[in-house]
Amino acid sequence: MSAAGPGAQALVVAPVVLPMLVAGLLVLLRGTSGAGSPALARWAGVATSGAVGVVAALLLARTLSGEVPATQVGGWVPGLGIALAADVFASAVLLAVSLVVLAGLVFAGGTREDRAPALVPLVLVMSAGVHGALLTADLFNLFVFVEVMLVPSYVLLLLGRRRTRRRLAAARLYVAVNLLASTVFLVGVGLVYAASGTVALAELAAGPATPARQAGVWLLLLAMGVKAAAVPLHGWMPRSYAVAGPAVLAVFSGLLTKTGVVVLVRLDALLLPEGSLVPQVVLVVGLVTAVVGVLLAVGEHEMTTVLVAHMVSQVGYLLAALGLAGTAGTAALVVFLLQYVLVKAALLMVAGAVETRYGTTALERLGSLAHREPVLAVAFALAAAALAGLPPTSGFVAKLALVLAAGEDGRWVTASVLVAVSLLTLVSMLKLWHRVFFGAPEDVPARAAAARGAGAADDARPAERSGTTPAAGGGAVARAPRRERVALVGPPLVLGALALVAGVAAEPLLAVGDAAARGLADPSAWLAAVTRRAP
Repeated sequence: MSAAGPGAQALVVAPVVLPMLVAGLLVLLRGTSGAGSPALARWAGVATSGAVGVVAALLLARTLSGEVPATQVGGWVPGLGIALAADVFASAVLLAVSLVVLAGLVFAGGTREDRAPALVPLVLVMSAGVHGALLTADLFNLFVFVEVMLVPSYVLLLLGRRRTRRRLAAARLYVAVNLLASTVFLVGVGLVYAASGTVALAELAAGPATPARQAGVWLLLLAMGVKAAAVPLHGWMPRSYAVAGPAVLAVFSGLLTKTGVVVLVRLDALLLPEGSLVPQVVLVVGLVTAVVGVLLAVGEHEMTTVLVAHMVSQVGYLLAALGLAGTAGTAALVVFLLQYVLVKAALLMVAGAVETRYGTTALERLGSLAHREPVLAVAFALAAAALAGLPPTSGFVAKLALVLAAGEDGRWVTASVLVAVSLLTLVSMLKLWHRVFFGAPEDVPARAAAARGAGAADDARPAERSGTTPAAGGGAVARAPRRERVALVGPPLVLGALALVAGVAAEPLLAVGDAAARGLADPSAWLAAVTRRAP
């Protein structure tokens, strides 16, 4: 008997199948030449992401009521074929990811990145891989879904960008590191299978944690640590992400490294025995990652590279939460993750909008944008406040929950480090706020002139591609079509507003975090749904 009715099974399968199907149809309709209007792909992608968001909301409602929708694709017996299951954790992350993809595709209309015929299909395929990684109940299928996620990202990294030497070197680094991590992960899967005779997570969770199996699990954790950009395995991300297009980077921020963290959470819940040293190691790595990331950000001098460096730091928060004992730490992790993917996407969209309209994100070439771009200034203020953990935003709720969880676990040094990193994050955000939005007005003409001169050789110039170039005497830009202006400022403003709402009315977010933590601490219902046995 199935673990869920036909309707629930369709909900579990839809986030994987629907984006793949739409991506294939777009390729067939538009062809490799991209004939036809970009609007077709744009709205198909937006509609697909919206549909996945609705499905995720329905799954979240079901899982919060105690149900665990699950299915064996193709009707295979448990242990064979593709097993998919949705608990509160997977459903909540799926909802957040779908919102980022939806906002990113709308934003791509403002940056004109969606004029590349391959962009929307590639983003949809990548998102399907992420969705599969969130929902799968099998290690080998997890590997496959992660590769489905990564292969499109190899193309997206340079899609529509000028092939400079720096960008090509960054792309080679990105591909090489991720291929190496994938190889390590596959070796880990092989070791686990050799030791246990299965790669089904439910069967592994019920089996003995032999030394041979745990050696494979350590390799799986190492590979996901690379993909999550944990220190000291983080160097690839700041160098490679900074060369991506604005919309692509915003989507990457919510999907790629966060999938690594999600997989780490799932492996921790199912495959690590009591008394394992992994949580302690992860806690130390998390704290080091948070400190190194924020110090990297403080030393950067471009809006985009500052925000990318903060991605490393915020991954440290997530890893530190994973290393804490008890459900309080896991609940804080879930709350932090759900709000963070939206906040970081919003900040990167603001940086992308600035780059698109003014041709640069170098801090010395910007300033006094608050009166020119008041909506962008508001969007940045909301998202930056959340990233720094200021009340009453969602970031404050998440960081407070994390500090309280550390105190509950008796780890006051951990709490102190996280508070210190948060203060440095606030300093970094104030630096961006001042340099980008409130620079001295008399300095702007000189900065605009410098932008037109010094940066012309190597920068991609999104403003030139979109037809909005910096004007003489102050960095003003030609008026883009209203639809493009709305697409540039609307998504980051909406995501920033969500961060504020989730902080002011935090009860639903905290309730989801608590429910997800309980499900991860006691996965018996998830295991029963996957194996079709009564819990």
